[in-house]
Amino acid sequence: MKRSIQKLLVCVIATLTFVALSPPGAVAADLPVVKMIATGGTIAMKIDPVKNAPVPAISGEDLVATVPEIAKVAKIEVLNLANVPSDYMDPALWVKLQKAVVEALARPEVAGVVVSHGTDTLEETAYFLDLTVSSDKPIVLIGAQRNASEKDFDGPRNLLNAARICVSSDARGKGAMVVLNNQINAAREVTKTHTSDVETFKSGDFGFLGNADNDRVIFYRAPLRRQHVPLVQEKLPYVEIVSMYGGADGAMVRAAVAAGAKAIVVQGLGWGNMNIPMFEAVQEAIAKKVAVIVSTRVPNGRVLPVYGFKGGGKTLKEAGAVMADNLPPQKARILAMLALQKTSDPVELQKLFDR
Repeated sequence: MKRSIQKLLVCVIATLTFVALSPPGAVAADLPVVKMIATGGTIAMKIDPVKNAPVPAISGEDLVATVPEIAKVAKIEVLNLANVPSDYMDPALWVKLQKAVVEALARPEVAGVVVSHGTDTLEETAYFLDLTVSSDKPIVLIGAQRNASEKDFDGPRNLLNAARICVSSDARGKGAMVVLNNQINAAREVTKTHTSDVETFKSGDFGFLGNADNDRVIFYRAPLRRQHVPLVQEKLPYVEIVSMYGGADGAMVRAAVAAGAKAIVVQGLGWGNMNIPMFEAVQEAIAKKVAVIVSTRVPNGRVLPVYGFKGGGKTLKEAGAVMADNLPPQKARILAMLALQKTSDPVELQKLFDR
């Protein structure tokens, strides 16, 4: 009996000694991997003492270091893809980012991808990834409204929440999401609504998908209007955005056609209406086989072919224009660029915008 007790004590002591001497990373050996792809933005900026203004300054590794508790959530792997203001993001960078995201999600040990990004064009990058990445694993895009030199820098909280969402089983199948201020938004619906508030990203009439609360990540709904449009070429077709406003003369539509645009998104008024000069310019563009997609400057609601006056939505539809549904111009442009890889037929384009 004494020998049995002695053996048991030896085993317990040996086990405790092994745990005590194990390297710090050994405890996290079974944690899922989250790939963080850094692209820059305010979340990667500090105040430059000479310029007295925020400029790109920190890497993805620097950002992760601000959140030591993230090591309890996942093993974070960092890829510094770029360090630019999101105002500099363009289709070439979107394609490069998409490839990095697809490559990361293809690895079975990776639970999800976090993309750190500036907030100015964050919703565009999110929608591009939502359309072109077919994996069910979550893609969480984060940014910050305050730079890393400020005492209330919001980047660390957003990064921690993004990692928590990536490892949540409920996040699968939700596509690309934008997460700031504990709030989860769907890529198709989200937009920046305030220049400086931390609660800037909202989803209009549809609301948030869920919240990253202190105790757990909770989803209240799923984004149902999602589709996959494969990325088949690295150089995407040129699509321009032109605004309609009181007194617009159609010159910018004609200039876009002359510059070689394959499609033009017109930011119309109301349900998708415009004046006679713009309507005539649109007719000319369609006659030259340039696709015209009609969106609206109104933040909520769909464009619909209702009005029958010259330049009204009904006459635009009859002229061969495509209705952008409830997509704002910047997102309608992204869907158009991807769709034009395969077709410029207005009927086929309309099917994609109706999904």
